[in-house]
Amino acid sequence: GNLYVNERLDREEMCGEVASCSVSFEVLVQNPLNIFHVEVTIQDVNDNEPHFIKDNMYFEITESTSPGARILVGMAEDPDVGSNSLQGYELEANRYFAVEVKESEDGSKFAELVLQRALDRESEQSLRLVLTALDGGDPPRSGTAQLRINVTDANDNPPVFVQDRFHVSLREDVPPGSTVLNVSATDADAGTNARISYDFEKMPAKVLQKFVVDAESGSITLQEALDFEDTRGYTLLIEAKDGGGLATHCKVEVEVLDVNDNAPEISLLSVSNPVPEDAPSGTVVALVNVNDPDSGENGQVWCELSGEAPLYSAYVPENNAAGTAVVRVQARDPDAGANGRVSYWLAGGSEGAAPLVLVDEQSGAVYAQRSLDYEQCREFSVAVRAQDGGQPARSSTATVRIFVLDVNDNVPRVLWPAAAAGGDPAAAPAPFEMVPRSAEAGYLVAKVVAVDADAGRNAWL
Repeated sequence: GNLYVNERLDREEMCGEVASCSVSFEVLVQNPLNIFHVEVTIQDVNDNEPHFIKDNMYFEITESTSPGARILVGMAEDPDVGSNSLQGYELEANRYFAVEVKESEDGSKFAELVLQRALDRESEQSLRLVLTALDGGDPPRSGTAQLRINVTDANDNPPVFVQDRFHVSLREDVPPGSTVLNVSATDADAGTNARISYDFEKMPAKVLQKFVVDAESGSITLQEALDFEDTRGYTLLIEAKDGGGLATHCKVEVEVLDVNDNAPEISLLSVSNPVPEDAPSGTVVALVNVNDPDSGENGQVWCELSGEAPLYSAYVPENNAAGTAVVRVQARDPDAGANGRVSYWLAGGSEGAAPLVLVDEQSGAVYAQRSLDYEQCREFSVAVRAQDGGQPARSSTATVRIFVLDVNDNVPRVLWPAAAAGGDPAAAPAPFEMVPRSAEAGYLVAKVVAVDADAGRNAWL
């Protein structure tokens, strides 16, 4: 009945950083038959030494740094737990730095170098120190890292831009990848202190998606296409920072120039159909609204009748009864017999149009399958295929555009003064306005604000 260790146990591999590590299983015993639950606790042994992620660390500190300054070194890792884990740090004896142990909220310990006395680059340009990490085992284990601290010249000159503000104009059709502008700054220092890197300051994500700046050259590049109708200009905030941390800033104003990249949009507001044959010349037949999102000359629109209408157009007032005849398409085939017998079928259309109409196979009449709502759908198109009965069958397709006409089926809704809850005006106190005693005839007392979901004249209030 003895249980034996079958292979070497590794608590760190089995349980990681969990403080309590155990393995549970069941043992079947025969004669007599019985089952025992066994739980084996794996106890930690100090078999891992602390180790730094980097064995060699490089730091730069200027000689003008004041005593008391701190440098975050980082922390070592020790997969053991409890007293066998990382407990502290020791620094090689020197005249300038001491090490302090800091503990974060999760209990991990990291090291900070504290400057004890002012540095003097002329007497000592660099220091090499050994940082040791110790655990609490018996005997303790340790790991080391080499710290190289380079004492640099004082950075007393910040970068300087050629100018504080730049302006550039871009057409909205400029392709992504194009160079917007090259900004440049100079630094009177030498070495690292004169090595300048460029970056954007904190700006809206929308701007950062459009542009990117090269950290070394200061070249600003367009990442995404521009759209004058969406945004007419951007302000880019550029930071130039030298190797010592001194920075300066400039603004780049990007003006987006309009390009005639939008076609006019035509919408039919109202139409009279049918038109009486005795209607006098000058009778308004339809109201058409044309809108072009471009600006200036690119947004100016001229309208003309081309004299060519689609193969078919139909106008149906909203709230029609299901089964209402909309239009009839007609095709002729000069062949005889079955070769000239024409039947009609729906052959597609605009999105969502198929369930709205059906076509009679024999006559070509197009019927509305349901009541239409102008506020939901103002126009749609369907394709009707005319096919003969020959072998092979021949066919032709026509497009039917159906315009839904607005009916005054929506009552105006008053926004101000606000209606009472449930629509009962008596349930709320009547609104009132203060009128000065000196008010003369024509004095504006109040204004009622209302909206109507209909269109055209039906929405005029």
